[in-house]
Amino acid sequence: MLLIWHSPVTTLICTPMARTLFVTTALPYANGSFHVGHMMEYIQADIWVRFMRMQGHTVHFVCADDAHGAPIMLRAESEGVTPQELVARIAAERPRYLHGFHIEFDHWHSTDSPENVLLSQSIYRTLREAGLIETKTIEQFFDPVKAMFLPDRYIKGECPNCHAKDQNGDSCEVCGTVYAPTELISPYSALSGATPVLKAAEHYFFRLSDARCVAFLKDWTLGSAPHTGLPHLQPEARNKASEWLGGSDAAAALGDWDISRDAPYFGIPIPDAPGKYFYVWLDAPVGYLAALKSYFDSGRAQERTGTTQTFDEFMADPATEQIHFIGKDIIYFHTLFWPAMLKFSGRKVPDQINVHGFITVSGDKMSKSRGTGISPLRYLELGMNPEWFRYYIAAKLNARIEDIDFNPEDFVARVNSDLIGKYVNIASRAATFLARHFEGAVLPVADSADWQQLGAAAVGAEVRAALEARDFARAVRLAMAFADATNQYFDAQKPWELARSETQRARLHEIASVSVHAFQSLTLWLKPILPELARAAEGFMGCGPLSWTSLPTLTRLNAYEHLMTRVDAKQMNALLEAPAAGSAASAAPRTPAGQPSPATPLAPEISIDDFMKVDLRVARIVAARPVAGSDKLLELTLDVGEGTLRTVFSGIRSAYDPESLVGRLTVVVANLAPRKMKFGLSEGMVLAASGPEAAGLYLLQADSGAAPGMRLT
Repeated sequence: MLLIWHSPVTTLICTPMARTLFVTTALPYANGSFHVGHMMEYIQADIWVRFMRMQGHTVHFVCADDAHGAPIMLRAESEGVTPQELVARIAAERPRYLHGFHIEFDHWHSTDSPENVLLSQSIYRTLREAGLIETKTIEQFFDPVKAMFLPDRYIKGECPNCHAKDQNGDSCEVCGTVYAPTELISPYSALSGATPVLKAAEHYFFRLSDARCVAFLKDWTLGSAPHTGLPHLQPEARNKASEWLGGSDAAAALGDWDISRDAPYFGIPIPDAPGKYFYVWLDAPVGYLAALKSYFDSGRAQERTGTTQTFDEFMADPATEQIHFIGKDIIYFHTLFWPAMLKFSGRKVPDQINVHGFITVSGDKMSKSRGTGISPLRYLELGMNPEWFRYYIAAKLNARIEDIDFNPEDFVARVNSDLIGKYVNIASRAATFLARHFEGAVLPVADSADWQQLGAAAVGAEVRAALEARDFARAVRLAMAFADATNQYFDAQKPWELARSETQRARLHEIASVSVHAFQSLTLWLKPILPELARAAEGFMGCGPLSWTSLPTLTRLNAYEHLMTRVDAKQMNALLEAPAAGSAASAAPRTPAGQPSPATPLAPEISIDDFMKVDLRVARIVAARPVAGSDKLLELTLDVGEGTLRTVFSGIRSAYDPESLVGRLTVVVANLAPRKMKFGLSEGMVLAASGPEAAGLYLLQADSGAAPGMRLT
């Protein structure tokens, strides 16, 4: 229950007891730029953090680059730089994205830091002393071509559970099953395509199957945070964790967690184990704590809050709440390994793990290689308002683990209708009458029957509850329904007619004042989502910063200036037409070496000279469209690095949506004689795999880092 009372200066709102929060988002892997999925997660967390601060709560909001692991090591090696140099280059990009979309972390750090080494090794030692670390000699996949043990993500194969092809070495993206790489069917190296061989190696394991861990996890996954009584996990995540913990033998179902990797590896050394490093998923979540420690050690945390607490004191304080925002693809690590690591190393366990779904584009999964990736940087470069995107994402996000869809037409319509046609429209209309007839003076409306009838207090309480519960979609719906009601109220009163009569001036003043107060309420409710627009609106209303703890009373408006422009459809078209900044197609699935399908006999043997006659080049698909009059062909416009574009007709229409191909890197036979077809001239041939052993067509893709015009050798 909220208690509200008014004074001549402010409206004071009685809020719940102040809370102290430590909030993080999942750490982005430092081998590539941010994509729209990153921005969705950061915006979700940023909105919630801003809202909590507006209620007077103390929030420390931190993140870091996930800087370790084989992928970074291998990419750095391919580029001729050190892993540290690669990470630093990627990290230098981050502020452009974060500041561009008004995402305000208090501190951004790196897992490749002294703090993370200290904390990771300390946690490990405590777990070891607790008897939860053991060594086992295991057989591990080794790439005979690259001469290295293969990390899980560089092993591909068929899922042992659902038999989906080309799944990662640790879990299946299709059915969610978690397994050991050695359980894959027909495994192959994603680095070389070679069939890996098994080699014995000593590995270190966290004994997640220990009875103590199992008992704790069963209790924690079903439990609630002590401060709020809210469940640690959403129902969907709790159900998934229960599946992993279910059955009479949960220990066997969980298994122990392999936390070590052998040199060469870019990571944190395991104490007292030369040549052994922590698997990146051990030290990555510890990076949450390392980032917070760095923030406290810098003194900025104390400066912000006016306290003298150290990092250790803060984390030991029973009042501290630990909140994580993550994507649904990393639930397993955050609901099992991470809480157990913290619990048995004597540290605070998470109060809440807030999980969101994926973002799709017009119904398709986000994928640079399929042309369904939208570059956040390109969005900003086109001059598109970042708060359009923040609002659209908020309008789709709720507290459930559901995918949300970015639909370009819906984006334009929703932003223009809601933000311009409803919200900003109220300010523009009310300001016109107040400035023209009353020198901007605003009447108090607390006792106005019109104001009471609009019901702002009741709607505000519902909006507040929705924001607290991370149901931003409901908060937006409530706000826009209130905006509709306000506009309808304004229209019904016909202030333009009242303005013609001197005897109706008092009534005109009341109507315009009620409307601008409604605009103030909407601004308060939308401020966590639209911080810059709210700041401009506060300046127009002359009322100072709005918060849930105090709502300054309106007395006189400043001159109205246009608060927001409409989305131009041409900008959206430009965003969709341009390939994502820095995009390159992901590595294509490879057939395991030495395993040709028995259903497809090999072609007659050729010499190397024969092969060298074929000029295979990397090409970027600039455009793709169906060919009228053909149910098989797509017309592809290709950039083959020649300075001009080529047209190729390809019979892949049954397998690919044309829009999904734009921006994709593929392989083309560049020196094939042009072929005159009834639809036009085809200037090459793109390569695709097919055969009776697997239904469908599979376009070849170039690996990350390739560029149009590169020759395949």
